Amino acid sequence: MVNIIWSILIFIGILFGFITNNLDKVNTTIVDSTKVSLEMLFKIFPVLALWMGLTKIAEQSGLLKKLSNKLSFFLVKLFPEIPKGHEALSLIASNMIANIFGLGSAATPFGLKAMQSLQKLNKDKKVASRSMITFLVINTSGLTIIPTTIISLRMMYKSIQPTTIVFACILSTTASTIAGILMDRFLARRYKN
Repeated sequence: MVNIIWSILIFIGILFGFITNNLDKVNTTIVDSTKVSLEMLFKIFPVLALWMGLTKIAEQSGLLKKLSNKLSFFLVKLFPEIPKGHEALSLIASNMIANIFGLGSAATPFGLKAMQSLQKLNKDKKVASRSMITFLVINTSGLTIIPTTIISLRMMYKSIQPTTIVFACILSTTASTIAGILMDRFLARRYKN
């Protein structure tokens, strides 16, 4: 669906450039934005590779599992439908830990595996289960303590104080996560069937 939306927007932009006789600006914008995207990729990739590597080391060493076990107390309350000790809980915890450290790219594989594991527990395969919805809400709200990617982008664009946004990120993502969980619980009770 997102691909269709982007395709429509690009088509409208090119059509508008053609109608207003500004195709040269459209071409310049395409070339410039491609150049900026590639530069951004080359500058941010080392930081992401470092953090994803640390995440992999934490996973291999068992640190991620220990952190997951610490989170399991809260996860059992958030996901009462998932049996205690099920692999889905550790995958959800790993996803949340990666998101907390601002590593959305590292969190994605854990999130996909968690959804697959939740789908195995799902009785009605055509409809998302309560646990799947709750996980999606938490994952989308993106609780972040260390916004690694944002800090990297600010450093890349030569920000004088790239870490000044940390408190604002913690505050906003905490608020969005709490609001998401409260709304999820409210709607779950309201539409129990």
